[in-house]
Amino acid sequence: MADQALTKEEILDTTVQVLRRFGPEKTTVVDVARALNVSHGTIYRHFPSKASLREAVAKRWLHGIIKPLEVVQKQEGSPTELLRLWVETLIQIKHSKVQEDPELFTMYTTLVEESVEVVSSHIAELIGQITPIIEKGIAEKEFKSSNAANTASGVFMATARFHHPLHAKEWASPTINQEFDIVWNLILSGIVK
Repeated sequence: MADQALTKEEILDTTVQVLRRFGPEKTTVVDVARALNVSHGTIYRHFPSKASLREAVAKRWLHGIIKPLEVVQKQEGSPTELLRLWVETLIQIKHSKVQEDPELFTMYTTLVEESVEVVSSHIAELIGQITPIIEKGIAEKEFKSSNAANTASGVFMATARFHHPLHAKEWASPTINQEFDIVWNLILSGIVK
């Protein structure tokens, strides 16, 4: 591959393949460069360090979670229905990722754990998507909260067991849906008028 024609997306695509092959612990920038048939200096022109390359992979994966949620956030419906749909969509996205390719899911969660700033930004973006739904509920007098941002944070944190990767092994429980309903009803009892 010619150095000048190489894009960041091509590097990231190849990095994912190399990470999958060697694992996050053993993958080096040289491995990625070798897979692309370029010098490691070429990779460093796009990503200044191994950490920044791994962070970019994590960020792209997390962005893939955000996009479908943006669609939900913009749908019509009551704030209660939209809030539940948003949370269920987040849960479904995460559960699908672990079911479709558990090894890849584990690899990505390892990369994400290393990227504290990326994760913090991702969580802020997720809560930022919930906030307008809560604001709409307050404006329509469906929700009793006076602080939409705090309520959005609370909803996100209260449902973490169902979407945070650290709980992925629990998602296979035959009672996980009933457990979510219990938590959801508790959330609603706290925010619905």
